Amino acid sequence: MADTEEQLRALNLRLTRLEDAVISLTPRGPSARTPAPLAPSSVPNIKPSIRARIPQDVEDDFSEDPLARSLKPQSAQDNITVTQIMGWTGVTLLVLAAAYLIRLVYDAGWLTPNRQLLLAVLSGVALIAAGLKLRRRDNHYASLLPAGGLVVLFLAIYGAHLYHHLIGAGAATTTVIANCLLALWLGRIFASEIYGLFAVVGSYSAPILLPVLSGSVVDLAIYFTAWSVVFCIYAVAIQSRRPYLLAAYMALLAFQFLWQKMDGSHWGAAGVFQTLQFSVFLIAAIVFSIRHARPMTQAEGIAHLPLLLLFYALQYALLHQHAPDIAPWVALGSAAVLLLAYGIAKLTMAVSLEAGGLIVGSYCALVLFHAGYLQLLPEHWAPWAVLIVLPLGALYATRSSLDSQFMLPFKILLGGLFALNYLRLGLMLIADHSVAGNTALVSFLYAVELYAAYFVGRSRTGQRDWVEFALYAAHIGLMFVALRTLDKALLGSLSWGLLALATLVLAFKLKDQVLGKSSLLVFAASITKMILFDLSGAAPVLRIGSLVVAGVSLYVGGILYKRVIELETIAAKAEP
Repeated sequence: MADTEEQLRALNLRLTRLEDAVISLTPRGPSARTPAPLAPSSVPNIKPSIRARIPQDVEDDFSEDPLARSLKPQSAQDNITVTQIMGWTGVTLLVLAAAYLIRLVYDAGWLTPNRQLLLAVLSGVALIAAGLKLRRRDNHYASLLPAGGLVVLFLAIYGAHLYHHLIGAGAATTTVIANCLLALWLGRIFASEIYGLFAVVGSYSAPILLPVLSGSVVDLAIYFTAWSVVFCIYAVAIQSRRPYLLAAYMALLAFQFLWQKMDGSHWGAAGVFQTLQFSVFLIAAIVFSIRHARPMTQAEGIAHLPLLLLFYALQYALLHQHAPDIAPWVALGSAAVLLLAYGIAKLTMAVSLEAGGLIVGSYCALVLFHAGYLQLLPEHWAPWAVLIVLPLGALYATRSSLDSQFMLPFKILLGGLFALNYLRLGLMLIADHSVAGNTALVSFLYAVELYAAYFVGRSRTGQRDWVEFALYAAHIGLMFVALRTLDKALLGSLSWGLLALATLVLAFKLKDQVLGKSSLLVFAASITKMILFDLSGAAPVLRIGSLVVAGVSLYVGGILYKRVIELETIAAKAEP
């Protein structure tokens, strides 16, 4: 009986909720009464057994004010409905109709040019006014009309100035700025970021279409920087990163286009502008994450990375052309600033910033490779630098307190540089005079580091595959060292056999099956080289002695390898 009463109470709450939803959809006058939200305390009275049968969305409806839910910004919805498609299509047709009407009136001579401009403005204002009038019925759908109105106003301003010469440059500049501010205000009214995107496109395209705004590099830099600050504040206010992202891309590209059009003069002002843009948008990204306690998502991080790469490419090309000596240092300074900002955000938010960490790590790794390794580091010291930095970087990268996404680009960078120099040394692509010190010594130390990597990481399950690869690379590197240091080829083959035998002995002592199996590669290489290349021109006595040494080594190696296999079988049986 009690369960039945609880079920009836849940049903009654659902009916009350539906009734309030219907009331909230009806037009309200000034005296309309706002339905009171259901008391949250009424929901917990339902037994847990009954609550479990109520869908989650229904339970959420019980505790939420229907009026507040109906006023939630609809721009957060990602699904494109048929209604939205029809709405955008209708608005587009209205914009085209207004454009054709203005052109028809002008060509036919029905109205004077001033009246033609007035007609265009009135068309845009009418669309904006209609959207404001209808927003109480459907906020999201009504917002499409003012969006079309803004497009008509932008077209009217640019057309009146550029094509019909009805207004001067000063009036066109003022109206463009006013139209951008109107777009930002409409974005706040309709809780939609589409207006902010319109304002971004209109403000940054204005200097391209209005020559008065691109009179000098300094004026252009001030104009773009001011708008960048405005759009960053706007993006933080509406809780969306897209406006400041679009503004950043357009600021860099539009300024670059206009600056090159000015014959590339005043490169110092252009460099200062790029640095200001980097600082403004970096601060915006940090403030956004901290203020809204919302780190970057993976998609947002992907959108930020090309922006950083664009900034780096434009600024480095500028400095490399006009001040090549300071270009790498400025690049390293930008990476340091970005790294500092990432650390501040991480300490302030006290959460893992995986997407942001990946972006910061990728940019810093790129700068270290390009500006540090390729530009600043002398070529003859490059193998030594990688040899020294790798173990230090490996020890730092294994710290558990570091974000894995942040360290991933650095791991790839260190591994790639080590592999590059290892191959150049091992394959003798580096001449002896191009490396500081002895080339054979550097190659030997590379093999030693690979052996150390195997013995340090072989007990770690997650690094098993990587350290096995390092073990085989160490064997190959040491064999190349033997070929480079020993005068006679036959001695090199015998030294390979001794290396394989020593590997088997060590594997038996350490009970390491992987180490024992790796000796097969060295044995196979040693015998193949001896039979196919070394014994063909050797004296008969030397041939006999070499074959005896090789045969004894293989026989002893076979005994040891059999013991290693037995150890592997025993270990497999011991596992539960």
